[in-house]
Parts: sequence; C-alpha cells; structure tokens
Amino acid sequence: MTATYDADLQLFIAGEWRGTEGRDARPVYNPATAATIADVPSATAADLDEALAAAKRGWPLWRAKTPQERAALMHKVADNIRQRADHIATLLTLEQGKPFGEARGEVLSAAALFDYFAEQGQRIEGRVVQRPTGQRAMVLKQPVGPVAAFSPWNFPVNLMAKKIAPALAAGCVVISKPPEETPGCTSAIMRCIVDAGISGDVVQLVYGDPDMISRHLLASSTIRKVSFTGSTAVGKHLMKLAADNVQRITMELGGHAPVLIFDDCDLDATLDKVVAQKFRNAGQVCVSPTRFYVQDGIYDAFVQGFAQRTAKVQIGDGLDAATQMGPLANSRRIPAIEKLIADATAKGGRIIAGGDATGDGYFFRPTAIADVPLDADVMTTEPFGPLALIRPFGTEDEALEQANRVPFGLAAFAFTENGRRINRVADAIESGMVGINAFAISAHDMPFGGIKESGFGSESGPEGLDGYLVPKAVHIY
Repeated sequence: MTATYDADLQLFIAGEWRGTEGRDARPVYNPATAATIADVPSATAADLDEALAAAKRGWPLWRAKTPQERAALMHKVADNIRQRADHIATLLTLEQGKPFGEARGEVLSAAALFDYFAEQGQRIEGRVVQRPTGQRAMVLKQPVGPVAAFSPWNFPVNLMAKKIAPALAAGCVVISKPPEETPGCTSAIMRCIVDAGISGDVVQLVYGDPDMISRHLLASSTIRKVSFTGSTAVGKHLMKLAADNVQRITMELGGHAPVLIFDDCDLDATLDKVVAQKFRNAGQVCVSPTRFYVQDGIYDAFVQGFAQRTAKVQIGDGLDAATQMGPLANSRRIPAIEKLIADATAKGGRIIAGGDATGDGYFFRPTAIADVPLDADVMTTEPFGPLALIRPFGTEDEALEQANRVPFGLAAFAFTENGRRINRVADAIESGMVGINAFAISAHDMPFGGIKESGFGSESGPEGLDGYLVPKAVHIY
C-alpha cells in the first residue's frame, strides 16, 4: 500500500483555521523513513489568549443545550469519523508508524467513543433525599467548565477522543492540545467535529511548545479542569501548575505492567497471546505487558517459546500489509531503550531475541531479555518500547510481591486456570485494571485508569463522564 501525506496542518481557534503565517513551525517526521513530511504551526501566546476567551464565551452556550441536542451533534461526529476512517488511519500510520490495520481500528474506536458518550450524556442523574413535608434536598450534577486536554502520540486519535467526547457530553468546552508528532490525524478528527456543526468556541485545537502551552492555559482561571495522558514526570509537573488555580485533574500516567504466568496455564495459547500483545504498537502502550514473571516449572519452556515467537514478528513500514510491528514513533526512544538493555545485560540479563536498532527510520527489533535481575534499571523504569523482561518465581505470594514492587499501578495481567487463584490475584494486585487470561482491558463502558504513580481518575465508562461533572447540593426549605 502506498499513500501520500495530504494533511492540512492548522490550529483551530475561535472558529478559525490558522496556519504557519506569523508562527513558528515544527517538522513532522515519518518514523518509517525518518524523512520530514510536513510542518505544523505552533500556537503563540496571543493564540492561546484568544482560545481562552472563546472557551469562556462558548461554555454557557454549550451547557445550555439539552443532552439530546449535544448527543445528536456527537453522533454526527462519529459518522464523520467512520466515513473518513481510511484517510485518518493513513495519516496516523505515516506520522506514528503503527500498522494500518491497528491505525484503522484506533480511528473506529474513536468514533465509538463519541457514540457511547452521546448516549451516556443523556443519563446524567442526580438524586433527591427525603426531608420533612415542604422541604427538599437534592444533588445535581453539573459540567465542571472549560477543559484543557493534553493527549500523547502513542494513540493520538483514540486518546484525543477519550477526552473530548465525555467533556462534550457533560456540557463542557475543550481546548485540545494533541502531540506535535501526529498533527495530521488529530487535526482530521477536529475537522470531523467542526463539520458536524459543533461551534468553534466549544472545541479548539492547538499545537506547539508543550511547556509554554500548559503553563499559559493552566495559569488562566477560565480553565476549570485538566485532563492529561502521558508520563508520570510530566503529570506531576501539570499537577503543580493546576494547584495554583485549584483546577480539577484527571491523570492517566505511566505504567510498568506485570504479567504473572502460573504453571497451570495453557502455555502455548498464553505464549501466542503475550508475544502478540507485547509488540503491539512497538510496545509503545501504557498498558503494555512488560515484566513477565513465570513460575519455575514452566520457566525454561516459556523462555524458549517466547524467543521463537519474537523472532518471527515481521517488522516494517506500517503501510505494508505484511507488517506486524512498525517503527518507534520518534528517534529519542532508540537510545533510551539501548541504555536500558545495556544496563540489564551488564547485570546478568540474557538477550534471547532482538536487542538492536535496524534499517532506516526508527526501527528497533522486538527484544526479549531473560533472567533480568531486580536491580536492573528497566525493572523500575518503563521501557515504552518493544522490550520484554522475563524472570522466574516460585510461589504465588512471591509473584504478587514482585508485581506490586514498583510505584506504578496502571495495568496488570495473570494467566492461570485455577479459579480460586484468579479471585485472589484479582484482589491482591495493586493496579487500576487487571486482565485475567486476556489483555482486553480497554472498553468504552468500563473505567480506564491507574493508582499510585500511574495517576488517578478514570476515562471511559460512566466513571469517565463523572470526571467532567461536579456535584451541587441544593437544600430547599
């Protein structure tokens, strides 16, 4: 499959599309070739001031619409996304590198998010508490207000939609700041929103220097909520900025997902699942399985099977139908992964597959390291790349202790056929999400979020909508 990068990269502020005129521009790269394919404009301080003023104007008008009116417009957004899915997915692959099939699935997931929250927004319910005759006590749920939404480059379309869709359903307005690495696919989503008839004061789009934009937006009292998906370090920085105006926060931060492989699992079926999932999106997934703890009795067989399957993963350009894993999304990930591998092997880890960069662009071979010592940096630092870490365990208690040893708690997985163990593990693992015998933990009707240094608050599900609502207690005498 061949494709031309035909994105129209502009900011969308106060109902106007704005290009590079009078603004700095940043290059956009194709990670499969390392070639520059476009330039994206960077918002100025004046642009951000206009965006804030527009959000302040737009909020009372959008919140005044009925849930049914908002839902009708959101369903149109979903229809637009589905109609343009192939085009948006092509842009996503060219900018981010993931295989086209994965990209198209992500785009369709974004459409489904708008449909889901269009309906969920019509189910916002308060409550009435009994009081003596003539008195009433009520709890109302109302929109929190203008939202600053920051989304990352690994799932740029879906994570942008995860923030905008529930905000709109709740009656909030949004200034969206997607990543500069993937402006084509995210601006295409914004065009789907605008073309559905949603006002330019309701949803706006800015790109540019992340630190400047975050400081400028969060310094304004217009912003009532911050939603961020990204690294723990950046999340902590944004939390400090939000403190000055006591802005509400949803943080979906880094992870380092453990996978507990017990000796009663179906080993071949488990290996097929874990290898495919580990190298999805080149391991650039916040819930990617990373630390594989394998029970002693099947450890050697697991290591051998993992190495064999990993060696067969086909890497290449995401537009090639044969590709199973594309390149890393940016050049800075390669030295970061190389450093972690060097440290792990120096301390006793064994490379059983991959281990190095290859070819043009930002390709890194699918890599697995066995016998990784606990003092290796990679056992406490999220690799965020195609790197699997494998080590043995003896007892269930030992496995759980190892699973919970890091400061992260976003996702965790376990493979076992023992029903009682399933319940014990699900209860004992310190994680916001747990998958048992499968990796399907992201669903539109279920909360997505972590604990500990993986953040707080949820996206998706009714809980995701609640993050954009505030309770108001009303007492009538």
